[in-house]
Parts: sequence; structure tokens; C-alpha cells
Amino acid sequence: MHTPLRYTAVLLLAALSGCVSTAPNFDQGFGNSVRAAVAAQVIDPAAARNPNPVAGIDGRAAVAAQHDYVRAFSTPQAAPRSMIDSAGK
Repeated sequence: MHTPLRYTAVLLLAALSGCVSTAPNFDQGFGNSVRAAVAAQVIDPAAARNPNPVAGIDGRAAVAAQHDYVRAFSTPQAAPRSMIDSAGK
């Protein structure tokens, strides 16, 4: 084998070795656990096709509930006294 041919063969083998995958075959099931967890949290897979999704509460009740919710967090209530504080008094 001539020297230039030998160098060409070595360079060709070195270049092809970069194409070989040395990692194990982990990717065949990649993401399955996430997809299974998301699917387990879906109650009704056909919910997107429901033409009337909102039912059970009217607009006034929804607005009042939302205002009560916001007000509960905007004005803090006094914390109740614990039984440990009042036991010795």
C-alpha cells in the first residue's frame, strides 16, 4: 500500500467513525412518561369538541365569586389566637 493511499484510507475511516452512534438506544421511548402523565390528567379527551363548554353558573354569580376571591387575598384577616397562647391566661 502506498503512503498517500494509506493516509487517504485512514482519513476516510476516521471521517466515517464520526457517523457511528455509540450511544445506547434510549431514544425509542423518549417522552413516553410525560405523555402518559398528561393523558392521565385529562378527564374528557373530547372536551375541545363541546360546543357549549360553560354550564352550571351564571355571569353574576361568577363575577361575585371572583370578587370575593380577590378580596380574601387583598385584605388580610387577623390571625386567630392559638390555644397555646391563651392556655396560661
